Amino acid sequence: MPGSELQQINTFLSAFARRQAARSVELPGGFAVYDDALAHSRANNQVVIDAPVGEIDPEALPALAEEALGHLPHRLVSVLDDEAGRACAEPLIRAGYTHSTYLVMLHTGPVPPVGGSAEEVDLDALRIPLTRRWRGFLPTVEDEVLLHLVDRREVRRRGAEAVHFIGARTADGEVAAWADLYLDPASGTAQIEDLMTSEAHLRHGYADAVLSTALRLAADQGCGTRFLTADATDWPRHWYERRGFSVIGHSHGFERG
Repeated sequence: MPGSELQQINTFLSAFARRQAARSVELPGGFAVYDDALAHSRANNQVVIDAPVGEIDPEALPALAEEALGHLPHRLVSVLDDEAGRACAEPLIRAGYTHSTYLVMLHTGPVPPVGGSAEEVDLDALRIPLTRRWRGFLPTVEDEVLLHLVDRREVRRRGAEAVHFIGARTADGEVAAWADLYLDPASGTAQIEDLMTSEAHLRHGYADAVLSTALRLAADQGCGTRFLTADATDWPRHWYERRGFSVIGHSHGFERG
């Protein structure tokens, strides 16, 4: 049932954030995660609220986040439960946060009969194209910020039982598209994260190859719950829908600074 799978996914996301963190601190309704070596990465230094709406105090959340993240120039609060996120929106917006809604999308289509023409790659193969892509997204930030956004992939290896970086290469060996694949075969859960294509190689099928390979690998490892998250307002959600993903829930992100 969708509700059961959504709970399974939120449990996976909560555990992943804890496992990849250099350290964590328990908070009412959730926890904070930190990694001083990746101080510019919001995902590695944030507050995660994973309790249901009845177990949190939305009005207290801005002060809670300030206490947990006040030493940083940025704030990120992730609320996994949809109802809790909607309840927290008004107090956090009043405190100067911007609100984003994310779709939890479950793969309900057929698994590709064979993997795509992508393969597992190491972080060194991704470093140049990933840095170039992030520079396109964030043209004015310092180089150290980009370094942290690239290097944070290495600590993601701690987040799940198995973590794979999947890449599709051009004929001359350049990685043209890539994604993370996080597997927890014990619970049958797999997450596909950060699917990107180099700007020079858009619309040539490389992302499809990466996605097909990731789905096939997840299925082969016994992961029947295969999911990803997508911005509710951005075009990739429709691309994923055409490839067999369906929306089963929502989560919320709040950012400031």
